[in-house]
Amino acid sequence: METFLIRALQLILSLSILVFVHELGHFLFARLFKVRVDKFYLFFNPKISIMRAKKVNGKWQVRFFAPNVPPNERPKVDADGDIMTDAQGHTVYEPIPLDELPDDDWRKYPETTEWGIGWVPLGGYCKIAGMVDESMDTTQLAQAPQPWEYRSRPTWQRLPIICGGVLFNFIGAIIVYIGLLYANGKEYFPMENARYGLEFTQTMQDNGFRNGDRIVAVDGVAPADRADLVEQLLIDGGRNVTVVRQGGDTLQIVLPADFPQQVLAAEDNVLFAVRQPFVVHSVLQGTPADHAGMQAGDSITGINGQNMFIFQDISAELARLKNTEITLDFTRHGQPMSAQVALGNDGKLGVSVLPFTAFLPVERVQYTFWQSIPAGVQFGWETLTSYVKQFKLVFTKEGAQSLGGFGAIGQLFPTAWDWTTFWFMTAFLSIILAFMNILPIPALDGGHALFVLYEMITRRKPSDKFMEYAQTVGLLILFALLIYANGNDIVRLFK
Repeated sequence: METFLIRALQLILSLSILVFVHELGHFLFARLFKVRVDKFYLFFNPKISIMRAKKVNGKWQVRFFAPNVPPNERPKVDADGDIMTDAQGHTVYEPIPLDELPDDDWRKYPETTEWGIGWVPLGGYCKIAGMVDESMDTTQLAQAPQPWEYRSRPTWQRLPIICGGVLFNFIGAIIVYIGLLYANGKEYFPMENARYGLEFTQTMQDNGFRNGDRIVAVDGVAPADRADLVEQLLIDGGRNVTVVRQGGDTLQIVLPADFPQQVLAAEDNVLFAVRQPFVVHSVLQGTPADHAGMQAGDSITGINGQNMFIFQDISAELARLKNTEITLDFTRHGQPMSAQVALGNDGKLGVSVLPFTAFLPVERVQYTFWQSIPAGVQFGWETLTSYVKQFKLVFTKEGAQSLGGFGAIGQLFPTAWDWTTFWFMTAFLSIILAFMNILPIPALDGGHALFVLYEMITRRKPSDKFMEYAQTVGLLILFALLIYANGNDIVRLFK
């Protein structure tokens, strides 16, 4: 439960930051071009808001846990006083004249923005006057365009207002990367330093790899690090893999064209691990290792007389020998020792081990402040291009089945709070949000931008009614994707 709460809090905080930055981009560009912004909310606020504030006659008014301000509209009546309806029989509404509203009614002051915090922590919104958005406010659009509205602005102003959120998310991610690189530098593990080879998933083994192989090239190009190798195999479509097998033999493994789909179908989150010695970092109380008298720093060298020192090999052998008593060989301060260990149902010793970076050299690059700026820009751009290339896998059967919702996103965060990891993941999600929002789907920023570009090219503006229909279709598509992605998360829980 504690792990779930830590991940949930990280997810909510991260998404809150991303939504705020995204909507701030829309807001600032709208205000730059003198377009009114009716509301700016962090989180959604059906019926009631945790907090809302508005500047009225030069003074701020703040209300907590108050019902939302109702829409500034009323049924329109004809000359006989009867309520008017449209062709579909729906009531026609009209704005309430401002001079008919009481002085303490916030609707009387539309020139200032209402700021607020909702109670549903799944997003937020920036309601721009005169724009067809998720609020589906058609009363305002039924009136003649006003000078302060989005729809009265030329296309060269409307386009940056639409794209401002995406732009701010991308810039925000770069700023975070710059800060992380300046504060922590960049640490990476060159694949050539994997002295003991790699431990592969079953999918990799089914395609010809053996545990202990060292991958030295993909299509003739040596991978720089682990992330680069994964990108070569799954995203760039590398097929000819050069490996050095234990014993020194060099051979070629040719991967099939559907290798990425095989990996997705197997739900392999990690294709390989770096093989390393089994050296104890700490011993948990009451475990088989504790009862056998093992200590931190002990290095395991064999089981039941069989020599082995690689962590992955020893773990597999321990699992095979579960519920038995074994003779464990190890060294302590360079002296060979042995102990009788009674394994339990899980076949585990009950120890944590030193990471592979304790034995294998890791490269580290430190940046000055000025060096971190171009490095952060490059890192952000490489992250974006890599994600764009990955996106093609979504259109495969296996890729569609691997889509995840909030549960999958939450799994990206660590089980213990770490600010460096949090900011790194937030920057990564900011890149994803920027890319997903610019897709040409109605209701997304990319859909609105597409219609503005169409107007720029054809000199013909889509009608407000068409935009309403497009927005409705787009919302239905988004809701369907949201249900599907989160449905995948639920299905995975019961596998």
